[in-house]
Amino acid sequence: MKLTSLALSVSSALVLIACSKEAPPPASPPVTAAPPPLVVKLGHAAPLTGPQAHLGKDNENGAWLAIADANARKPRIGGRDVIFELLSEDDQADPKQGTLVAQKFVDAKVNGVIGHLNSGTTIPASKIYADAGLPQVSPSATNPQYTLQGFKTAFRVMANDVQQGKVLGEYAAKQLGAKTIAIIDDKSAYGEGLAKEFKKAAEAAGVKIVAEEHTDDKAVDFAAILTKVKSKKPDLLFYGGMDAQGGPMAAQMKKLGVKAKFLMGDGGCTAEFPKLAGDAAEGHYCSLPGVPLDKMPGGTAFRDRYKAKYNADIQLYAPYVYDAVMVIVDAMKRADSVEPARYLAELPKTAYDGVTSKISFDDKGDIKDGAVTLYQFRSGNKEPLETIGAAPVAAPAKPAEKK
Repeated sequence: MKLTSLALSVSSALVLIACSKEAPPPASPPVTAAPPPLVVKLGHAAPLTGPQAHLGKDNENGAWLAIADANARKPRIGGRDVIFELLSEDDQADPKQGTLVAQKFVDAKVNGVIGHLNSGTTIPASKIYADAGLPQVSPSATNPQYTLQGFKTAFRVMANDVQQGKVLGEYAAKQLGAKTIAIIDDKSAYGEGLAKEFKKAAEAAGVKIVAEEHTDDKAVDFAAILTKVKSKKPDLLFYGGMDAQGGPMAAQMKKLGVKAKFLMGDGGCTAEFPKLAGDAAEGHYCSLPGVPLDKMPGGTAFRDRYKAKYNADIQLYAPYVYDAVMVIVDAMKRADSVEPARYLAELPKTAYDGVTSKISFDDKGDIKDGAVTLYQFRSGNKEPLETIGAAPVAAPAKPAEKK
């Protein structure tokens, strides 16, 4: 009995001791690391070497500014933090190289493409992007054929050559008083395409075309062509091409005593043109799609930021490149997806307040309500003369053959 009582006492004591211990705290849930940021690659293509390298670098600078701004806003898309990266390639303003760059972007699985700069590279590259379902927003390719191909992946953020050529032809006849005009183009998709639209509008305004000549986008000597043009005594010479040829052409016009006014489209409406033409640039004319930089909604601020970042003036298309990047970023946000197939559906619905304008697209992918501004070179600078809202044109001239 004593042993039994002792055993019971020990057992009870052990139970009391056990019950007096605190229960262990519940196990903490495992710590789940946040997923790493999603890297979104955007391709950019432009000539970064050769005669147009200054324009290509200008485009690239605009793209980098947009990428930096997009990342500074710490975007979240599809529930994840996003970091945008730019893959920039040199297409050398050459159609064959342009298609190689396009395929490189497709193989790298970029999420979208900004470019190309030239119509001659943009048009052949657009087929590759369309086949891959990859959205493409060009900031500067103006040949109408780019969007007339019917590719649902193709968009542009500036007026096309139907709009610009019409304004230029009518301006030459009505405001500049030209009765006879000579036309020279560089046989590129851009230069020849713009020249054809210009000719159509000028003839419709009652002007006589007295000469049509062709060069190429690598030429530097225009003496033979200009001698032929001089013999026709035109009131005005229109050049369809880029500043790398337009500047020397203007200088050689003065040397040969060609008295005609000189008019170019956006390819020659650059800060580089008066450097190449020297004092021969004085008084000549050019046009740019859109409104002057200081009249753009965000133009002045963009100009100041560009100058502070790169210690250089904007050459031509950088604000449009900036907007092209932001249009893609905006579509991704609205789709809540960076996948091309998902956000592509949002691009036609774009209503974006850009640096250059309020951007929205028509059913072909062209910017709506494209305007064109005429400029005159004075004392080494281009000064705006008049901005003309381009009326819609139903049927553009047959596009130029691609080189």
